[in-house]
Order: sequence, then structure tokens, then C-alpha cells
Amino acid sequence: MNFTHVSRVQTEGDRHVMEDACGYRANAAWMIDGATSLLDELDLPGASNPSWYAQVLGLALAESVGPKNPRTVLAAALAKVDELGHHLVGPESQRFPSAAVSLVTTDDDGALSVLSLADCHVVAALNGGGVRHVGQALDTSSSLDELRQAKRARNTAEGVWVARREPAAAEHARLVTLEPAHTVALASDGAWRAIDLGLVSGPEEFLEAVQTPMGAQELMLMLRTTQNEIGESADDASICASHWRSVSGSSIEAER
Repeated sequence: MNFTHVSRVQTEGDRHVMEDACGYRANAAWMIDGATSLLDELDLPGASNPSWYAQVLGLALAESVGPKNPRTVLAAALAKVDELGHHLVGPESQRFPSAAVSLVTTDDDGALSVLSLADCHVVAALNGGGVRHVGQALDTSSSLDELRQAKRARNTAEGVWVARREPAAAEHARLVTLEPAHTVALASDGAWRAIDLGLVSGPEEFLEAVQTPMGAQELMLMLRTTQNEIGESADDASICASHWRSVSGSSIEAER
């Protein structure tokens, strides 16, 4: 089973360049939400460290996908990032950029594996009916000093595990197995804000809204308009929606 394109929309936030990345190749799709730099940035070749990281990890995932366990795919991609990181900045880890990630893979029967680190979201429309949501919110209400300390503790026994440069993060990711599905949407937390603000009622309506490029763009325009009206600083927002198709080319949606 492979992905086929439905929609992909990305809108930049208010305070920095785009630091999300998303895409799909073969039997895998991913959403990467670069974490805001709270510590001194390293000298990496990008508009910002999180922007550089999101693009590099996206390419590494595209090179690593295949009929493998999703933990193996993510670990291989992070190993590629780590190798490049050593060439650029040596073994530095605390200040190395990081991201929330959702990686979705499918097997030959169409069943989904959803691997998640931190707070990206996945919504799947199941072949048997119903919609499943996989995602979680992180607490960002702490003070700046507390957030910086939490950043230093990431990917340790005392902290939250995120995608950074350590392949071991794949073993700490949440893994959820879902029934076969015909449509899947991945969203960064900035795009998921559309639900928080009541622009759509929940995961099912969110998925319905983004099943065409026009629908996804309209939802993101509504989000930005609402955030501007209420004076809310906008985060980067990204949506990537796909149907499944068999390797022979027939669409799962067409077979239903």
C-alpha cells in the first residue's frame, strides 16, 4: 500500500520562518514540527535551526522509508541527521534543534502504524467506518526559565523525548496500531489550533475539511483570520492529507 496525494497546505507563523515540514513516500507519511529555539542557536546552514532541522529530517525520512517497522525507519533517519550533525557541530546535543514528529506507515493490508514524538496529530478515516485521532498536547504554560530547563532535559530519563539527533528516540516514541484506513491527515499543532478555536468541531470535521486542497486552504485562512481578530500569535500551521492506494495503482477509496 502506498500514499497518493490529497492536499498539502503550509502557512508560516508570525514570529519566524517556516519551521514545519511534511511529506510522503511509498508507504509512509510524516509531519515534522520544529521546536522553537530557546537556547543559543548553533551555526547551522538554514534560516533558523528548527527550519534547517525540519527539512533535513524530512529528507532523511524519505530516504529511509520502506517495508520496515516504523521505529526502524525513524531510527535510521535520525542516524542520518546525527551523522550530518557531527560534520557540522560535533557532538553537541542540548542546543541541537529538535521537533515533534508523527510518522505513519501502512502494511499490505492497509493497517496503519502511527509513531509519535511530542505533539503532532494524525486523523484516520477507517475502512470499517469511524474516525480515529492520535495525538497529544504538551504543557507550554511554564515560565521561560522552566521551558529552557525542560529543553536541556529532553531525551534524558528526566525529560520528554523528541526527535533530535539520537536514534534511541525511536524506541521512546508512542506507537499506535489502527485498523485499515482509506484517508489520513497529519497536522502540526499550529494547524490543530483550528479545533481549539472551534472552527471545526473535532477530528472528524477537521478531516472532512482538509480532503481537498481548497478546503484545507480555506480552513487555514479561517484560522489565521480568527487568530488576527483575537490578537493571538500564530504558529506555523501544516496539513498533509493522503489516500491509500495499492501498489498496482488502484485506490483504496475506489475499492470501498
